[in-house]
Amino acid sequence: MAFTAKDLASSDHFLAAILRCANELIAIYHQSPRIASIFAAQQRWLMAHAGFALYHGYPDEPGSALYAARFVSLVLKQRIASRNTAVAFIQEMLAYRFLRPMPEFSDRRTRLLEPTETATEHLARWINTHLFILDHLDGGDRVARMAADASAFAVIQSEIAKRIFHSEAVRNPGVTFNLFNWANSGGVVMDYLISRIEHFDPESERVVIGPISLKSIREQFLISNTHLKRLLREAGVLGSVGWTGVPGKSPFWLSRAFVSEYWNYQAAKFAIIDAASEVALGAGQ
Repeated sequence: MAFTAKDLASSDHFLAAILRCANELIAIYHQSPRIASIFAAQQRWLMAHAGFALYHGYPDEPGSALYAARFVSLVLKQRIASRNTAVAFIQEMLAYRFLRPMPEFSDRRTRLLEPTETATEHLARWINTHLFILDHLDGGDRVARMAADASAFAVIQSEIAKRIFHSEAVRNPGVTFNLFNWANSGGVVMDYLISRIEHFDPESERVVIGPISLKSIREQFLISNTHLKRLLREAGVLGSVGWTGVPGKSPFWLSRAFVSEYWNYQAAKFAIIDAASEVALGAGQ
């Protein structure tokens, strides 16, 4: 039986899972910053899943095809982004060669598109990272079963997309999480801050993560000084982050509420991925 979000959020082992996930996502970002940046902001992450889901045959939609008009329609239907943003995203993915036309299936009216090997390999690694952590939590063999079933990837991805589109816990975890995750590179900056946690006391109002270097964060995650300072300033106004003393020269802290938003988001996301894996791999097989 798949984990529920409640199961995960209440597990004594889930903090270690969260920290491992944050570090793995940071490692993925370092290896391929351009494509990983797509998953480092909520809106772009959702659009990427929408595109893959259409290509794989989005559940409850007729046919299996990805083309610009259908992508824009799904993005608007799921309230992910505006029409102009959706169109620009498709153009960007073509320019970066994460998408390509399928000439043998296109005509003058409709240009069918497919993800390139680079895009597919990145998403597969993202999914397998989560499956590996789920396996570690319960001793399962999801990763091995995925590797043994060539058809499972399309099923699990489209199931994940369907479920995240309709999950308020994933799409709107809280005001501070949203602040970071809707900004370009904000998601991976948030992962980095969370990854610095060594101990979490749910009774304490703040979690001190030690000194942080804004220069290092900027250089690692290709975020401008202005953009990073704005994120931290706005999060500070919310009472979610701050320095224990002189800004920039003392240990940094995260609020319990901010960590809880991240914690609950991860629990909801992992539960969705686990449920999708049961559909793709077959429960109990």
